[in-house]
Amino acid sequence: MSNQQLVQSRGIYHGLPVYPQSLKGLTAIITGANGISGNYMLRVLSQDPSRWTKIYCLSRRPPAIPSGLPANTEHIALDFLKSPSEIASILKQKGVKADYVFFYSYIQVQPKEGGGLWSDAEEMCRVNLALLQNFLDALPQADITPKRIMLQTGAKNYGIHFGPAATPQEESAPRVELEPNFYYPQEDFLWKYCADRGIGWNVCMPSFILGAVPDAAMNMVFPLGVYAAVQKALGKPLEFPSDLKSWEATHVGSSSMLNGYLEEWAVLSDGAKNQKLNAADSSPFTWGNFWPKFAKWYGVEWKGPEMDDKVYTSVTTRFDPPPRGFGPPATFRMRYTLVSWASEPSNQRAWSSLISLHNLKVSKLEDMDIERIFSFTDNALMGGTLDLSMNKARKLGWHGFVDTNDCVREVLGEFVELGMLPPV
Repeated sequence: MSNQQLVQSRGIYHGLPVYPQSLKGLTAIITGANGISGNYMLRVLSQDPSRWTKIYCLSRRPPAIPSGLPANTEHIALDFLKSPSEIASILKQKGVKADYVFFYSYIQVQPKEGGGLWSDAEEMCRVNLALLQNFLDALPQADITPKRIMLQTGAKNYGIHFGPAATPQEESAPRVELEPNFYYPQEDFLWKYCADRGIGWNVCMPSFILGAVPDAAMNMVFPLGVYAAVQKALGKPLEFPSDLKSWEATHVGSSSMLNGYLEEWAVLSDGAKNQKLNAADSSPFTWGNFWPKFAKWYGVEWKGPEMDDKVYTSVTTRFDPPPRGFGPPATFRMRYTLVSWASEPSNQRAWSSLISLHNLKVSKLEDMDIERIFSFTDNALMGGTLDLSMNKARKLGWHGFVDTNDCVREVLGEFVELGMLPPV
């Protein structure tokens, strides 16, 4: 038996699997299809309409695809906080069938007063577990039995939002239960559900997801684009707001498109059945390497971290010991945050002028939920080492990669196409 594998490139994405032509006539459900992950999963599957002859997009709003939904795609408006019987009724009415399910539905609940993005952990668990339970419980009522269900969670599986975690992050790491994490009850429910019905499963875990969709919350790239466009408009250099430690820390990005290619491969691979897999670009990334490239794209000067310690404000992570189980918490330093930058009147006026000049379909800064949109990028800018190991997926036959720098550049261009950023 041959152990050779064929791979291909699609644009900036390389090492992608080549599937046999006999693999065709498949059907899929993508939930949360209007979000940053579901949107790109749709793009991935729709690239081969003979393999994926029917794709059902289940979300409250249709996916924002500039050229419109592909011909083999049907959007069905659904709210997974409804009862399973209500969901099943609509699925049966629409004649939905699915060989594979890709679950991306997610609700970001309102943070606690004065707390961070995920501070209301108990409510995050309640709501996001309900989404998964209601949907999966509806499937048998609608006579749908998929071969595989893929659930996407993320790097918070490793507790990176609590402080330093063991590096590199590997799928076999124990759960970090310093406070509730909705990934864990979702996993437990999925595993039991699939075991009871003889269905295969996958759990895929990306880091900072890179993609362009109209909802800019929890999107690392959109705030970077706003920041660069305004600094250029004001004739100011592109300053790096964090310190030398953050400038040199190694990160991994997770291109939404590459995540989609990985997740398609995972559900179609017998060897990946019932496996948790990291989802990362397999590309070394530091802010220090990226920042000069970023400035060049916008035609502006750049400034790296300041060496004077007095200009920084320090933030120390909460848990002692941190997620790795030993050692001190982490201390991060910033001269300013993008949240505070976006709240400055001069920057708000400049962004308003850019909206008018380029007829952008986006809100003024003062009308945005600045904390929700810009704090996600602040976390990335001042974060420590994040290194999701791709060893497990590689051993199973996955070879895909993308240069994260190239991906950020492509995503900025996609935001321009959506009318959300000025031309780069």
